[in-house]
Amino acid sequence: MPLKKTKLLVVLAAGLACVFLGSVLINAVVSASARGRITSPAEARPARAILLLGAKVYPDGRVSAVVEDRVRTAAEVYRAGKSKKILVSGDHGTNYYDEVDAIRKRLTAAGIPEEDIFLDHAGFNTYDSLYRARSVFGADSLIVVTQRFHIARALFLADRFGIRAEGVAADRRTYRDEARNELREFLARVAAFFNAVVFRPRPKFLGPPIDLSGDGRVTR
Repeated sequence: MPLKKTKLLVVLAAGLACVFLGSVLINAVVSASARGRITSPAEARPARAILLLGAKVYPDGRVSAVVEDRVRTAAEVYRAGKSKKILVSGDHGTNYYDEVDAIRKRLTAAGIPEEDIFLDHAGFNTYDSLYRARSVFGADSLIVVTQRFHIARALFLADRFGIRAEGVAADRRTYRDEARNELREFLARVAAFFNAVVFRPRPKFLGPPIDLSGDGRVTR
């Protein structure tokens, strides 16, 4: 193999190693955000709102197992009296895909009053959800409900936006594709770190302030 080509491969390998090690370090930093901050519905500190982060729903209105478990867990936190409001943040980017309304229907079926459910239709990703929770909904404290693998990223972002937050894990079963979820989360933590620390982009949509002490039905 020519010497020049060998040097190029060595440089490329060294570069890939640096990227990998940097990603591992970033994951460690983000993961540390959850240390001592994952609690139970009964032990969570009272907060301005319960943030229920959206995930996959189906065209016929059914929700995925991941979402169903977040709904049930958020309802438990609400019934424990830890917050009077639930903020549902998810993707409603088109008329044909609406995470937040599907989740709202499951919450009302679980007995949560309509007026206590606020919908953030532009929570297209976790970064946008936390950014908008602070900037649009004025939430200075949150109880974040999501699966355990996702909590650290959400709490890391909450810290960057000046939100006091704890997480309640919604894992109520073994999920399909857990290995794929962990890989996606590894990459998502790196993206969240650069967005929150370096780039600080504004979400695609912001909009006027919404008062969480009011009636959540105004957000439907």
